[in-house]
Amino acid sequence: MFAVVNIAGRQYRVAKDDKILVPTLKEEVGATVKFERVLMVGDEKVVKVGAPHVPGAHVEATVLEHAKGPKVVVFKKRKRKGYRLKRGHRQQYTRVQISSIQD
Repeated sequence: MFAVVNIAGRQYRVAKDDKILVPTLKEEVGATVKFERVLMVGDEKVVKVGAPHVPGAHVEATVLEHAKGPKVVVFKKRKRKGYRLKRGHRQQYTRVQISSIQD
């Protein structure tokens, strides 16, 4: 069984026991999170598509860790002007494991 769920404005295709990175959540490590914005639920035979959400469907996940993504370097330069600017950024993520899909 799989589901397409909307988490913080992004869509993820998930199945049971999948581990995914989502934008930072406020929950503590080990907490259970319930995502109710399910766009589609299905298996090999039947697929339910919501308009926009499937009524009564939800996905439960467990928070595994809070982590940072890879470093992104932002470098700006104006040639012949002596202007150089280098900045870095690491996006905050939360790793969750899908525990169940209810439809």
